[in-house]
Formats: sequence, structure tokens, C-alpha cells
Amino acid sequence: MIKVFIIDDSALVRNEFKKIFAPINDIEIIGSSANPVDAFEVFKRTGLPDVFILDIEMPKMDGLTFLEMIGKQKPIPTIICSTLVTRGSSSAIDAMRMGAVDIVLKPTTNIDQFFGDKSGEFVSKVRIAAASRATYIQNIRRTSTSKILDAKQVSSSIKAASSLPPSKKIIAIGASTGGVQILEELLLQLEPNHPPIVITQHMPAGFTASFAQRLDQILPSSRVKEAQDGDALMHGRILIAPGDMHMEVHKNGFQYKVALKNYPKVNSHKPSVNVLFRSMSKEVGIFGVGFILTGMGDDGATGLLEMKNAGAATYAQDEKSCIVYGMPKKAVDLGAAKQSLSLKEIANIINTVR
Repeated sequence: MIKVFIIDDSALVRNEFKKIFAPINDIEIIGSSANPVDAFEVFKRTGLPDVFILDIEMPKMDGLTFLEMIGKQKPIPTIICSTLVTRGSSSAIDAMRMGAVDIVLKPTTNIDQFFGDKSGEFVSKVRIAAASRATYIQNIRRTSTSKILDAKQVSSSIKAASSLPPSKKIIAIGASTGGVQILEELLLQLEPNHPPIVITQHMPAGFTASFAQRLDQILPSSRVKEAQDGDALMHGRILIAPGDMHMEVHKNGFQYKVALKNYPKVNSHKPSVNVLFRSMSKEVGIFGVGFILTGMGDDGATGLLEMKNAGAATYAQDEKSCIVYGMPKKAVDLGAAKQSLSLKEIANIINTVR
């Protein structure tokens, strides 16, 4: 039985969630509260749940503060459901960086219709969250302007002092559930002048731009942007696929560029990791290095196998460091990854591959 606790200042929202899960045999609402402060009192009676459904803006304590507080004590998979997770919302990106496994935009009107339409989706999200491994990483914090400036100053000094020699390799990374947190932890370990990196992270349209911007602010050794059609792959640059477009890598003379494609979902996703990896197998071949990271489902497994068959080096994140060991496991089972690695080991390969 999956135990769920709801924290939302709207009694209507709490009741709608209770109606959704009441007929579901494997999910139980063990409690609810209008704010995190009162929730701590309820926990004394109910204990902690397997999954939180959490609003962001609430009285007494906001959801992000609660997420950070609970993460330090006992990380628990959390689904954010808030009116504040609009396209490009920094609150949404902060929540995912701090360990939230999913986000849902809650409307301000027609609440009952919204929950009626999304009932099956919420059931699925809770089951996926319950199967994930919540983690709290000490260096993941909400970013202040001063920290951003400090990071940029560090970036300039590092790049001036020590740069890696150029690499002939291109790095392709695919991730899904838990990827925002995992990618930040990984990319913070990169050294200046690292090989070009392209990333497909399953994320709704609008959020990928904010995610890229946030990474660009905090990564001292990389320049990060949401990919635009025709962007060139360059050392020290990371391109992230937009949330509503497939991203491919194409060779253009002696240079590699990305192409954005607006065709239907592949493996139920857009952008799809398989699309990125397949383009790498065809266009980059032996100069490609592929990594498949945390995530639910099987997107990326067959594409990684195609990369491997084309002569690329291919790896999967190991089970111990994954938030959801789904996509990497599919790749390992398929024989697509030559080795399973920790995040430190993945960073070391990116920093040293030539």
C-alpha cells in the first residue's frame, strides 16, 4: 500500500485528491494539512508517508522550505502541484533541483473538472513517485544573485588558469524522472573546456529554458542554453533539448550542429532520448559517448544500443545513484551499456575522454 500525504491550503484541492484515490486499492491517503507547519503535528499521529503531494505557496511555511527541511531529515518522493509551476517558473525548477520527482500545474478555476480529467495521471504519478528513491543533496540550493555572480567569477578564473585539451568526442546524455537533480550534481563536477554535451531531459515545454538558464548560472565550467535549431556543438557548451521538440545532432562539414524536429512523440516522449541517441549513432559514430541516467520507462535504451553498434562508448548510471532505476536498467538489460557507473565516474569520463 502506497501511503500519501497531501499538503495544500485549499480544502477543495485536498478533497479532490481524496476522491481520486478513494477507489484505488494500492494507494491510501493517510492524512492532509493546509500547511507544512500543521502537517508536522499530524505526522505525530500518522507517521511519514511514502509520497507527498505538495503545494508551493501556503501560509506559515512555503512548500520549497518544507521540501528542503524534510529532505535534510528523511527524503520522501514529492509531487509538486501548484499554481506557481507555470511555464518557466523558477519555483518549479528549484523544486525539482531539491528532489521533487514531478510537477503539475494546478489551475485557478474549474478545479473539479481538472481533477476529473487528470485522475488517471495522478494515480500513475503517485505510483512512479513511490518507486523512486528520494535523495537530498547538500549543495543543491535555491540560487541567489550573489551566488550567481560568485559562480561567474570562479568560472572566469578557472578558464583562464587551466583548460583541458580539446576532445574529438561528443557527449550525449538522456534523463527523465529525477534528472534535474542528478544532472546538476553531475555537471557541477565538469572541468573547463570539457567536450561538447547535448542533453535530452524529459520535461514540459517552457521549463527547459529555465532549467538551462539555472544551470548556466551555477555551473562554473560550462555555458548552458536551451538548444535552438542550428546551434553549434562547442567545447565547454551544453545544449538542452526544448521541452516540446526532438533534438538531433547533424554533421555539417567539419562541424556538428543540432537540428530541432517537430514530429510526434517517440516512446511516448517529446523530446525523446532515442531520437538524440539515434542521430548520434548515424552522424557521430565512433566519436560519440552516450550516457543514460535516472528515469522511468525505456526511452533511450534502443538508441543507446544503436550508438554502441556504431562504435560509440556507451554507459548507464548505476542503480545505487539513480533516483529511478528504470531507463538505465532497460539499457543494461538490452546490452546497450558497456558499463554502469556512479555520477563521479561519469564525470571523470567526460573530463578525460579525448
